[in-house]
Parts: sequence; C-alpha cells; structure tokens
Amino acid sequence: MRFIITAQAGPGDSAPATAPAFDAELFKAYMRFNEEMHQAGVLVASEGLNPSAPGARIAVSQGRRHVVDGPFAESKELVGGFYLIDVASLDEAVGWALRAPSGFGSDDVLEVRQLTGAADLPPEILRLIEEAAPNWSASAWHSRADAAGRPPKAS
Repeated sequence: MRFIITAQAGPGDSAPATAPAFDAELFKAYMRFNEEMHQAGVLVASEGLNPSAPGARIAVSQGRRHVVDGPFAESKELVGGFYLIDVASLDEAVGWALRAPSGFGSDDVLEVRQLTGAADLPPEILRLIEEAAPNWSASAWHSRADAAGRPPKAS
C-alpha cells in the first residue's frame, strides 16, 4: 500500500519574520531518516516544497480553470513537504511517521493518507480508466505492482 505523509506547521505556529539559521545537524537528521527508509525499501519519494509565494494557484470558476493572481501569503496550512512510502499497512506507515525528525517548524504536524490503488477501485472504474488512458494505466498500475514486488491486479 502506498501512503503519502505530508508535513505542515503545527497549530499556532506562524512564519518567523526572518528565516532561522541553517542547522546542519538537524538537516542531517532528516537525510538519515530518508536513508533509513530507502535502506528499508519503503521510500518511493521525499521532497520539500518551496514557499507558495513564487508558485501558482489554479482555480475553477464556471467550469473552467484559470490562474489566480498572487503573490500569496504564507499560511500554516501549507504543506511543507512529503514522504511517499510503500508499506504493508497504515500501522506501518504511522510507525515511520512517528520516527520522523522534527525541528524545521514546517513539519510539526504529519498527516498519513493512503493513496488510491487499483485494488481500491471497483472493476467498472478500472475498465473506464483503461479505456480512457490505456498506455498510462498500464504503465502506472504495472510500475506500482513491480515496485512492490507484486503482480498487477487483473481486471
């Protein structure tokens, strides 16, 4: 099962007026955690996210997507980064999250959510996916099954 662990600031945290000094030891703790998950064979991806101000926001209005003008204020609800892991259960994913270092301030709250996989979808939905996107669906479901050492689910 694939899970995404997202990191964000805790309740009541606000962005400091100036960026805190870089802490090399804290940074290395995060990198060691990544290495530990990689060595365990569970880490699919791990990335930090840049602040939202230089990004873009796309919204829907009257059924059409459009760019919302920025810049955007920092918010404690913004995701600061994520880990994408492939483990056997929610309990195992939570176990990894509990081991994650903290201290950057943008990761005080971790949320663990399971990603939707082929096994989570009814056969009629899988058929629609395969019909609408045959190349992508074959590649996506097969690569996930291969990475987990499992055969892809037959439709």
